Amino acid sequence: MGRRDNDFGRLLKDWPFHHGAPMVRLVAAGDGREVLQMRVDMGLLQLEIEGRPDGECPHGFPTYYDYLVAAAFEEGDQFALDPSRCTEVDREFYQYYHRRVCWLTLKRYGLARVDAEHSLNLMDFSSANAPDQEWAMMHEQYRPFIMLHCIQAHALEALEASEPMLAVERLDEGMQRLQQVLAQHQEDEVAVGDGFVEKLAEMRTSIVDQFNMGPTLTEQLAEAIASEQYERAARIRDRLQNRKLR
Repeated sequence: MGRRDNDFGRLLKDWPFHHGAPMVRLVAAGDGREVLQMRVDMGLLQLEIEGRPDGECPHGFPTYYDYLVAAAFEEGDQFALDPSRCTEVDREFYQYYHRRVCWLTLKRYGLARVDAEHSLNLMDFSSANAPDQEWAMMHEQYRPFIMLHCIQAHALEALEASEPMLAVERLDEGMQRLQQVLAQHQEDEVAVGDGFVEKLAEMRTSIVDQFNMGPTLTEQLAEAIASEQYERAARIRDRLQNRKLR
C-alpha cells in the first residue's frame, strides 16, 4: 500500500489566498455532496451546508443549541452552563459565523438569515443562562453585528423576489430593533456597532431611489390614521399583517 499523501499544498497553490473580501466557493466532496470552502491565510475551512457546519450532531442533536434546550428542560433547576458547555457554545458561535459569511459572500441570503437567526437564538439562551456577566458580554457585544447580517439578508431576500417595498419595510423594522439593542448596550456599557444603523439606512435609500418608490405601507398607515381614514387604515393593516406572515 502506498504512503498516504497528507500534503494539500497543491490545493492551496491552485487557490491562492488574497487579503480583502472573503474567498468562498461551493465544491463537490468525495461522495458528491456539496460543501462550502473558505480560503484563509495558510489554509482553508471546509463547512457542511446542512446542520452544523462541522457536520457533528452533539449528543445526537442537530446543533449544540438544540441539545442545550433539551438539557435545560430535562435538568430543570439543576441546569447550568459549566466550563465544558461554555466551550461548546463558543465553538458553535464560531462555526456559524464562518458559514454565515460564506452564504453572504455567495449571495445565498435565505441561508445566511437562517444561520444568523440560529446565532441570535443561541445568544439569547446563553446570555439567560450565563455563568457570569463577563462571559455573556463576550458574546453580547456581537449581537448588533449578527443582527446587521440578519436584517440585510432578510431585505435582500425580498429584493430577489422582486418585492422592493417588502425589502424597505424589513429594513425599517430591522433598524428599529437594532436601535433598541444598541441603546441597551450603551446602558450596559457594552461595545456597540459603529455605523450599523447608518449602513441599513443607506441600503434603504438605495432601494427607494433605484425603484422610484412611494411611501411604504407603514408610512401609508400613519398617513391614513392622521387623516382619520380609518377604513383605509384597516385595509393597510391587513396588508401589513399579511406581509409579516411571509
